[in-house]
Amino acid sequence: MVKNYNEVLYAHENIKTDRLILRKAKPEDAADLLEYASDPEVTQTLIWAGLSTFEEAYASIFNHYWSAPGKWVIELKESGKMIGGIDIILKPSHSKASFGYALNRHFWGKGYMGEALDAIVKLCFEKLQLNRVEARHYTNNPASGRVMEKAGMKYEGTAKQAEMVKGKLQDVVFYGVTREDYKSETDS
Repeated sequence: MVKNYNEVLYAHENIKTDRLILRKAKPEDAADLLEYASDPEVTQTLIWAGLSTFEEAYASIFNHYWSAPGKWVIELKESGKMIGGIDIILKPSHSKASFGYALNRHFWGKGYMGEALDAIVKLCFEKLQLNRVEARHYTNNPASGRVMEKAGMKYEGTAKQAEMVKGKLQDVVFYGVTREDYKSETDS
């Protein structure tokens, strides 16, 4: 069992995949962050309202991305452009984690978020040695569920009208996978 989760997360501040680099945010990312975090199509399925100014984006880099380990921006290796963000929400007392993520809509449908989430799920099981990972989305964002499935998670149920988001009750769809199921999938 891992004794210091933050130590493991700090050791993995840069994660490389085939097309992406998951890394700590830099002040220079503010314009790219604002590009997607001010887009109503991106923020309509998120709990947070989004950002509207460059100053808010710049502050978010320090207040969100630098506030704790386990928060990465998603950079395209090819261009160096920051196209999204992903973070782990650890629940060590339950040996599990959940995730939050957002992606610039100009990069939707290209498999980038699935690639990023797959790397984070692998980190959770192989380095953090967690027993379970889980995620959720609102029913108005089925593409997020497909990302979760591609990362090895299975549908576990839907809670009707479970949360109020931007003045509307939303159904919440739950996905998860245990270490045992993940290992059996990756070993086959």
